[in-house]
Amino acid sequence: MENIERLGFFYLGKPYDLKTGQTAERPIMYDARDLTTHAVCVGMTGSGKTGLCIDLLEEAAIDRVPAIAIDLKGDITNLLLTFPDLRPADFRAWINLDDARRRNQTEDEFAAATAQTWRDGLAAWGQTPERIRLLRDSAQFLIYTPGSDAGLPVSILHSLEAPHVDWEQQTEEVREQISGTVSALLGLVRGSTDPVRSREHILLSTVFEHFWRQGQNLDLAMLIAAIQNPPVRTLGVADVDTFFPQKDRFNLAMAFNGLMAAPSFQMWLTGQPLDVDQLLYSPDGKPRHSIFYLAHLNDTERMFFVTLLLGQILTWTRTQPGTTSLRALVYMDEIFGYFPPVAEPPSKRPLLTLLKQARAYGVGIVLATQNPVDLDYKGLSNAGTWFVGKLQAQRDKDRLLDGLEGALAGNDDGFDRAWLDKTISALSNRVFLLHNVHEGRPQIFQTRWALSYLRGPLTRPQVRTLMAATKAQLANGQAPVASAAPSTPAPAPRLTTAGRGPRPRRHSSTRRRLSSQPGACHTAPRPAVNLTRAALSNAPVLPAEVALTYLPIRAGQGSALRRLTQVAGFRLQADAIDLIYTPAVLGMGAVHFVDVKRGVDQARDLALLLHVRDGDRFLQWHEAEPVNAAQASLLNRPEPDALFADVPPLVSTARALKSLESSFADHLYRSQSFNLWYNPSLKLYSKAGERQREFSIRCQQAAREARDAEVDVLAQKYNAQIARQQTKLYKQQRDLIENETEATALNREKWVTIGETMVGALLGSRRTRVISTTMTKQRLTDQARLDVVEGRQTMDSLRQQISDLQAQSQRAAEAITSRWSAMLDDVREVKVMPRKTDVAVRLVALAWLPVWEITYTDLAGQIRSERVEAWRG
Repeated sequence: MENIERLGFFYLGKPYDLKTGQTAERPIMYDARDLTTHAVCVGMTGSGKTGLCIDLLEEAAIDRVPAIAIDLKGDITNLLLTFPDLRPADFRAWINLDDARRRNQTEDEFAAATAQTWRDGLAAWGQTPERIRLLRDSAQFLIYTPGSDAGLPVSILHSLEAPHVDWEQQTEEVREQISGTVSALLGLVRGSTDPVRSREHILLSTVFEHFWRQGQNLDLAMLIAAIQNPPVRTLGVADVDTFFPQKDRFNLAMAFNGLMAAPSFQMWLTGQPLDVDQLLYSPDGKPRHSIFYLAHLNDTERMFFVTLLLGQILTWTRTQPGTTSLRALVYMDEIFGYFPPVAEPPSKRPLLTLLKQARAYGVGIVLATQNPVDLDYKGLSNAGTWFVGKLQAQRDKDRLLDGLEGALAGNDDGFDRAWLDKTISALSNRVFLLHNVHEGRPQIFQTRWALSYLRGPLTRPQVRTLMAATKAQLANGQAPVASAAPSTPAPAPRLTTAGRGPRPRRHSSTRRRLSSQPGACHTAPRPAVNLTRAALSNAPVLPAEVALTYLPIRAGQGSALRRLTQVAGFRLQADAIDLIYTPAVLGMGAVHFVDVKRGVDQARDLALLLHVRDGDRFLQWHEAEPVNAAQASLLNRPEPDALFADVPPLVSTARALKSLESSFADHLYRSQSFNLWYNPSLKLYSKAGERQREFSIRCQQAAREARDAEVDVLAQKYNAQIARQQTKLYKQQRDLIENETEATALNREKWVTIGETMVGALLGSRRTRVISTTMTKQRLTDQARLDVVEGRQTMDSLRQQISDLQAQSQRAAEAITSRWSAMLDDVREVKVMPRKTDVAVRLVALAWLPVWEITYTDLAGQIRSERVEAWRG
């Protein structure tokens, strides 16, 4: 059997002879690019439809094509049941106990038999356990469970966020997304989903467009408020209250409020965002197969979520660059009720739009059903591949043939209804009719053995078990991130002190007793440092030439107290809170990176904070801390009633700051660089702001497109040579038939002549001429026989040449795919350095940093003072 590991081609099975029930040796290698024209899989229960679709998804994963699978029954979750070692213990936890009892086997016996069945099945189809390992290594498989935490929970709030699009250029597309989202939401509260006649739909669509045009995200609370008090005065030409009275709007708002208040609905608001880019690729750029398990939802909830998901997929698809290669797969199992011929459920419009438009972006749609009667075949006329399996009901078969006749009406090969009818009736389990508009006549094939263990639909507890380790890993990866701070924080400047006497009394705004309310710590506070208990009550007097600025307060008193409570580890009360300004040097500048060859033209704004320590004799900018500060956010005066620390002499003069300004420019020039990811094999550089993940994904797609283009050129070259040899073979076959016919005729004539000779001898005729004629006939017969032998040898030689050319073509294609695959690993980082003239210093000033000093009594009864920086967010 020829090599099945050919990137860009999916190994689906082998040709099958319906008469003999035998499979051929050559594999069915399906061109992945044909899926950009979409596919439909139809077959009754037991036809092997699910197995075929899992084969298709497995091949996509091996080819590093990401996928989103909508799994309404729970079958597609079997993709995670992959056991490279094929040990009975691997199968033990997933076998169906009823099957074991029916076979009168113990669980261990049945697990061992299942493992052996899978080992034998893989071997029979030319697959090894290593191919299972290849599948697992090629993609990441995740199970999402909307409305449940059995798998990875999903938050629908991402669907309410304003899309980042140009409204002037994409108004129609965004309105389609709004219509789908609104239809899904109204379907959830049992409202009318008609986008033209439903006043609920019109109002909500108007609300969405109003906020989204302003780039403002929505949530359910804002939506409820906007229903009661719409942000517009009119709908059409009618006043809002006339078109949709306030009482009716209140009822609609309460319906959404009841939905939001329901404890069961809270699971819809937590979890992974419905971000298609994150669903298709991991943070490091590895392809993902994201499976949405919906078996636990009721029909209304399923329709709601499927509509939202399809809308998000459509929006993402339209943001991708065009390609003729397969970029991603969207698979939906059992589309019964989601794409009917007459009705218009909310899911139908985004699905129909995907079928019409996704091809241009390299996104393939694969739909499966066991109910052919419930399909809109006019919409499915966009599907170029049909997998037709066993159908039991005659009306299902008749409806399918009617649909196929319309969908394939433009096919050059015509539509042979009688042949298709007869063929479909003869199909058996795992045997399918494949009709691909990119190929010739339909062919019959038997599906290969699945790499995954097909144990049937999984339950929620089983999904929970499968995803437990992944959920733990993701939870660790999503731990709160500490605020940017140097690993060794600078000690606080010492406050000037005139003794340990009582503090001056402050206004209640800065000194008051507060009770702490511990809350979530969103940023890690810098380690608290004890301060001396006396400070200047007014700002120190500095020369007028010294540039001064004040950082704004980003963390209020309550936030500072919560941080300190978390650090202290007990519920504390503040005896006093004072605002103190401590000095530092703030440098702000910009660096412009330009590299025409690499396509770099990027400016970078920088702000560095240089802390001043007691005893410092000189300051160095490489010890400075990067801060998130914009020049426009700086203040020119302090907060009232604040205390100030002393200013060290090192930064108290204009001359000192001027020297720091010069060294700041030199530091920016020497320390700053613009890092790019570069793939020399593909000759691709990362774009400004493009992370390694996005660059890796772009390289994968570029390599796939280049590989497909090169394979096409190769195929054209070899196809032309093979066609020439096949023409010669066809001509030789005709000549051989003529030579065989002539040899037969001459041999007959020879025997006729011999007969005539014998008759002539008996009658006394002259023999010389007859004998001469007989010898001539014999010579011609021998020559004809020789021509036949040479013709057959020539045909054998031509067949061998054709076979050799096909083998050469396959080896060359494999070399191409291997070469382009290897190129993906050739990624390196390059630096673009600035020129001195491209460094601009905008500000070097003495910066006053606001700090909250909190005085409290600890558990031992001791009075303590701790510092929490107020200028950090």
